[in-house]
Amino acid sequence: MDRQSFVSSGAHQYNGARPALSEWFATPQGRYVLEWELSQFDRATEDVFGYRAVQMGLHQLDFLRANRIPFRFTLALEHGASLAADPMQLPLASQSVDLVVLPHALESTADPHLVLREAERVLMPEGQLVISGFNPLSLWRLRQMFASRSAGAPWDERFIGLLRLKDWLHLLGFELNGGRFGCYAPPFANPAWLSRFLFMDKAGARWWPIMGGAYVVRAVKRVHGMRLIAPAWRMERARRRALAAIPQRNGHPTRNTQQRGSDG
Repeated sequence: MDRQSFVSSGAHQYNGARPALSEWFATPQGRYVLEWELSQFDRATEDVFGYRAVQMGLHQLDFLRANRIPFRFTLALEHGASLAADPMQLPLASQSVDLVVLPHALESTADPHLVLREAERVLMPEGQLVISGFNPLSLWRLRQMFASRSAGAPWDERFIGLLRLKDWLHLLGFELNGGRFGCYAPPFANPAWLSRFLFMDKAGARWWPIMGGAYVVRAVKRVHGMRLIAPAWRMERARRRALAAIPQRNGHPTRNTQQRGSDG
């Protein structure tokens, strides 16, 4: 097999659904999911600093738009990406990247766990990883069950449950530090019907929070035995936040002894 055929077959095997998925994001269903996911990626990446950030997959869309790291690039087995490469064999040095984002990059790959291992390898200690995926415990999974094999993305992809993803991340030494489910409306193709059921986003987040059609999670790479020294200005800011007064129901403020965590 010549090199061009090898690259083409690799793109089909590992990243072949990406162009179809990017096209699906232009449909009413896709725009609904994309708008929510972009807002979650914005929140998850805006406070991540460093020197290098990489987006693996869906290079047609900018999931790093809110991040301020100076060197941001995309990686995929497709034309148009900043770096054409196999996400299961990253041409990047170990511990060379501060932020990795995987927008639906695990769902069409032949070995999602290997992609995660490569992401862990290239991340710096305390580096951040942000992942989005479709939730198999949702109406979107029910829609997928009745879709034909020729339906295209995202219905021909393998939805990965959050519990399984958390197990994979834990085995690789990651610690979840944020995440959210969203897109509770049924996956209607008709925009009018989809609009009528948008009220379910608020109801779903309150009454059945784990049944959103999609999720976005953020994890940090922990390295045991390593202690990072934060800049003095960051430690001072953390100290001020930790001592901020929290109003109680009785009207008397108390002192907070722990910094509040991010959204779960």
